[in-house]
Order: sequence, then structure tokens, then C-alpha cells
Amino acid sequence: MKRLKIISLVLIVVLFVVGLTVFGKPVKDRDALYQVSVLDGLLKGDYDGKLTLREIRRHGDFGLGTFDRLDGEAIELDGIFYQVRSDGVVQRLSGGIKSPFAMTTFFDTDIEFFVRQESDYRSLQEFIDRYLPTKNIPFAIKIEGKFNYIKARSVAAQSKPYPKLSEVVKNQSIFEFHDLEGTLVGFRMPDYLQGANMPGYHLHFLSRDKTKGGHVLECAINSGKVKIDTIGCFIMALPGSSDFYRLEFSGNLNEISTVENTITK
Repeated sequence: MKRLKIISLVLIVVLFVVGLTVFGKPVKDRDALYQVSVLDGLLKGDYDGKLTLREIRRHGDFGLGTFDRLDGEAIELDGIFYQVRSDGVVQRLSGGIKSPFAMTTFFDTDIEFFVRQESDYRSLQEFIDRYLPTKNIPFAIKIEGKFNYIKARSVAAQSKPYPKLSEVVKNQSIFEFHDLEGTLVGFRMPDYLQGANMPGYHLHFLSRDKTKGGHVLECAINSGKVKIDTIGCFIMALPGSSDFYRLEFSGNLNEISTVENTITK
């Protein structure tokens, strides 16, 4: 079967498309979250790149994801894509590289507040939740701060036949950083999008000097500024590949949360 063009699917659910309103405000194009593929597809080993970074950047300047063959962790900040490789090296990537899964939006701050006391990862999430008007729409989260501790991970590029992500993370690289400044980049997703994405918080870290980062497993923030962008529209680009068409999506969706938060070594 030939690889087909990616199909754009707009998920309305309780989200709103352009022309309607959310919290009484008109939804603009910049308020959309654009997602490449479904997270559950990545969980099942669909690692072939779908869209180029250049194409993804057309839909946003802020986001996260991974790369072709699941080669490291992706961070998009201010329209620039950074790759955190499994050896810990951080590098900027050109627009021609493809991603099998990515999330992006044009970040515009709607809510802003400060973290003024040391908080671990769970406490930080609970603190942010207090400022959210609801848990039933997506939010883009940017946290610029001083961190006493960051525990992050990355994974190496895989070879076909691709193993499931639950097998890949058994050999993930773990990085521990102390006393540094940087930015947490990510999203808080509602529970009803489980399977398409991971409910709750999904954050990646990039140090201020752009030399350290990864998918966040644990952290201790000393102080910082939290910026939140309200998402009013969710657009998903579904792969048209034969590999994606053959995937079986029934099963335990709770495995997404388990894999995303797995800490080994």
C-alpha cells in the first residue's frame, strides 16, 4: 500500500473551532494545538517520521515530540527545534528532519505567575493546577526558572522491526542535573484525550545554555516564572501509512502514563 498523504483531523469534542468562543473569547488560529499522529501509535512502535520540522513549524513555535526512528527528545522553543540525543548531546536540527509524533502551538501567554518556594515535580503540577480555570481543555506550559535538580531521559534511535516503547524505555538514558537555569516546555492535557495523548503534564527540559535537556521525570524548582497559554482548538494530523493502518489500538491505554513516567537506572 502506498504511503498516503497525512489527513488532518480536527477534534472538536468540548474544544472549539475558529469562529466560536472559549471562556467568552474568540478562538484564533494561534490558539490551536497541532499534533502529529497519536501518542498511542508511538507506544506501539510507529516510529517512522511523518512530517518535517519545517512543516510542523508552520503550525507553531513552541512544543515537543521526538524524531524519525524515535531518535531522542524534541524541544521546540521560540521556533527552534532542539534534539536531546541518548548520549546527552543537545543540538539544533534543520527543517528537513521528520517527526513521528510532535505537538506544537504558537505560544501566547494568557496566565502568568511566579513560583517562589522550592517544589518537587508533583508539588509543581499541583501548584499550577490551582491557576487553571478548568482541567477540560489543553494548556501549553512554559516554566523559566532556577532548578536545584532535574532528572530527565532520552532514548536512542531504533531499528526495524521496531520494539514497543515499553521495551525501548528499559534502555533509556537517564540524566541528572543540579543547580542550573532553564526552561520546562510542554502541555497539560485533559483526561478524555487519553490514547490520542497523555492525560496530565508532559514536559521536556532545556537548559539556559542549550547544552542539557530531556523528557522530565523528576525535578526540584527553586524559583521561576510560569506562563500558560490556553488552547482553544485541537488539530491532529493522522498518518496515512500502511504501518499505521495496521496498528491495533485496543488494549490498556493506561500503559501510556506508565511508559511516559518510567524511571530506570
